[in-house]
Amino acid sequence: MSESGTRPAGTVVENRRAEGPQGRGGTVAAPAWWIWVAAWPVTAVFVLSNAATPLYVLWQRDIGFSKGTLTVIFAFYILGLLGSLLVSGVVSDRLGRKPVLLPALALALAACAIFATASSVAALVVARLFTGIAVGAVVSAGMAAVTDVAGQERKRRAALLASCAMVFGAGLGPLLAGALSEALPGPTVTVFVVEAVLLLTAVVAVVRMPVRSPETASRGSWVRIPGVPQGNGSQLALGIAVFAPGITATSFVLSLGPSLLSGLLGTTSRVVAGAMAFAMFLAATGVQFAVQKLSRRTILAAGAASTTLSMVTLIVAVRTSSVPVLIASALLAGAGQGMGQLGGLSLLNSSVPPQSLAEANAALNVGGYVPAGVLPVSAGYLSDAVGLTRGATLFAAVLMALAVVGGLVVAASRRRAGESARAHGHGAGAERRGTAPHGGQRRTAQARAGQALRGSR
Repeated sequence: MSESGTRPAGTVVENRRAEGPQGRGGTVAAPAWWIWVAAWPVTAVFVLSNAATPLYVLWQRDIGFSKGTLTVIFAFYILGLLGSLLVSGVVSDRLGRKPVLLPALALALAACAIFATASSVAALVVARLFTGIAVGAVVSAGMAAVTDVAGQERKRRAALLASCAMVFGAGLGPLLAGALSEALPGPTVTVFVVEAVLLLTAVVAVVRMPVRSPETASRGSWVRIPGVPQGNGSQLALGIAVFAPGITATSFVLSLGPSLLSGLLGTTSRVVAGAMAFAMFLAATGVQFAVQKLSRRTILAAGAASTTLSMVTLIVAVRTSSVPVLIASALLAGAGQGMGQLGGLSLLNSSVPPQSLAEANAALNVGGYVPAGVLPVSAGYLSDAVGLTRGATLFAAVLMALAVVGGLVVAASRRRAGESARAHGHGAGAERRGTAPHGGQRRTAQARAGQALRGSR
């Protein structure tokens, strides 16, 4: 992941109303409840992101397509999301959050209309593409808007609520779709009518949101691989190392979970498929509240461990045809994504200036969604060729290796931070003995130690 690190931090100054208890220039901070309202558009769009999951069995029956085609439909969602991330973060930091969020919500509403009337694979592809574009906008501009409203003194809470809004919406979508499609007539229509209503309430929230446009614009290309300001590359790398395997695991469950349930349990129940996805993301939400007071690197290490265990249990599930073990794998995958996401967002929120935060969020998600698109699609086509059991086993082995590497990266980072802190203590002792370096050398050593200490928290 390349950094757009040649641009100096602080190029753009955004005049925000929420800047902690007292905003810049003496403006009054937004009330705490606005943080929750600002997170709602993220939830509403992520409800749409996975609402189609339990309905694919209906479309497969009516239209007729293979598991490989199913994962390609899912991949167009990833394609739209990644394309959106190349633009939305930069545009949001330059023009403001609302000029990005309102068009994204309009695209999400268009996706609802296409899903509700889909009668071909092409229609499903377009609907998923529009959904991906909308999701890319909210994971960059929407999550940054939550931080803007929260202000400097509530950054950690903002990271928690933005991350939970994402995973809760992602889990609520398939549960709601599964239940509505089983209980009400017109299953592929009713679900998206309800989702359209939720999106309209999100439009109202964005229009009323107390955020303002940036006062000045930064320079550089409008379309680029998103990055972070110079000096923040290590935080981004740590987040991606854990978040990427976690979200790839949950993407596999979303794309091929219903097929696995059908093969293991012999059921095509949309409620069961939706409930498993909801439970997975409920675990992702709950674990974030449970670990929020731990250090960021501890959260990331736990996320890597959870994803690794998820892949071990996935192999056991497909080899033994055990539904309970498959559900355990999904829960562990959700916990892995949740902790990787929270740890990554918290690291960026703590170190990246607000005027670059949307692009930094986009960079984190690009790093996560690239493998989340490539590996499940590969697993889908491999499953068509060699069988679902072998395909899922190979996918799990590859992702398990990536999760282990992520955990090792976090461990190495923690070790370096500890060594830097000990070196700082040695330097302070030398200074008391009169042998410490002078002038710029001392200031540089102190600055490096301070960065290491802040990053390890």
